[in-house]
Amino acid sequence: MMFAANLAFAAVLVAAAIYAQHRIGAHTASPRNTLLTRAVLAVVGVALACVAVLSAPPGVSAPILFVQTFGLVHVPAAIILFFKRARGEGRS
Repeated sequence: MMFAANLAFAAVLVAAAIYAQHRIGAHTASPRNTLLTRAVLAVVGVALACVAVLSAPPGVSAPILFVQTFGLVHVPAAIILFFKRARGEGRS
């Protein structure tokens, strides 16, 4: 049961990561800034996910924890981009 819940949570967080990565281009002024923002989110996500996996207690599924942590890094950006889209804001 716990595995299924963790898998579902990972799926939600991956959806947030995909949404954030997709919407960054629509709200960023230049292609260079778009690439930089995407890269920063990805690098921070991978770094934090590696730390989480390395410090996880025994018995925790490392791949699922990695995906969850990577997605969790993208949640604030996804929320911000969601509200920017809802307000109809352009590029900044």
